[in-house]
Amino acid sequence: MKKFTKLWVFALVFCASTMAFAGGKQDAGGVVRLKLGNVTSDSAVFAGEEFKRIVETESKGTLLIDHFPKNQLGNDLPMVEGTIVGDIDIAVSSTSSISELYRDLYIFDAPFLFLDPQDAYKRLDSAAGKKILDGMAAIGLKGLALWENGFRNYTNNKVAVRLPADVRGMKVRTMNNDIHLAAWKAFGANPTPMAFNELFTALQQGTVDAEENPLGIIDSNNFQSVQKYVSLTQHVYTPYIVVMNLKKYNSLNDVQRAALDKATAAALKFQRDKSQELEGETLKKFAGEGVNVINLTSAEKAAWQKIITDNKIFDMVRDKMDHPELVDEMLK
Repeated sequence: MKKFTKLWVFALVFCASTMAFAGGKQDAGGVVRLKLGNVTSDSAVFAGEEFKRIVETESKGTLLIDHFPKNQLGNDLPMVEGTIVGDIDIAVSSTSSISELYRDLYIFDAPFLFLDPQDAYKRLDSAAGKKILDGMAAIGLKGLALWENGFRNYTNNKVAVRLPADVRGMKVRTMNNDIHLAAWKAFGANPTPMAFNELFTALQQGTVDAEENPLGIIDSNNFQSVQKYVSLTQHVYTPYIVVMNLKKYNSLNDVQRAALDKATAAALKFQRDKSQELEGETLKKFAGEGVNVINLTSAEKAAWQKIITDNKIFDMVRDKMDHPELVDEMLK
């Protein structure tokens, strides 16, 4: 699979090197227009608008951003492939959607790699996080930033889950992801992959006992109406990755690149803050609806992380990556 993926990426990069840029276009007055393809989450959409505002201001109008939120330019993988070949200039994608294109992103499938948002930010912004972004150059992309998609959390209808022992024997709906399946088996649960559109009915009828998703997904699908307990296990943190066509970035002048760099840093903080604000609003809504929200302590989360380590789940992640040493650097 690694060989096939590398050949596919090479083909995309080769196409990019032989095509004119269909995305960013320069008009007669020297103004460059860049296409930004964005995802559906509110925090990312707001951040995309902030990014556009700062780029256009700091470049003194020589860069204009055409912002296409809500997957108007396609889903995550097609948008990133379009950015590699230059049809799109900048794209936002969940890391899990493109890990086959860039295998070091499998690191973000690792459960309990991070224990809370501030821990995640510190590690994502570390030297290891920068190496992950810089490595995107191998597939013709400039890694700009790692935004927040969010932590997955555990809901169920039986007990207030705090420790791995609390999920023992529970049938939990999970994604069909071999790392996630191995982790839930290690915790003693019975992981059950299932189509997402079947999940609400399955929870309502008791076909499965539990599910795990970010708070925004739990709320937007009203899972809390058929689940008594929402445990903030924060067991998997999935970022959004913001990427740009590398040749397009390098083709810009110094003022334009400086404008992009400044906007990238500002939009990163803006997006993370907005994500946390929206999660806070969701938790207040849950409290108003009488949902039992369980906050785990650091010690309780460490008990989950120990099981991940003891069962060599991190080794499964390393085996999927081209640079497995990044796991140890991120965990340091």
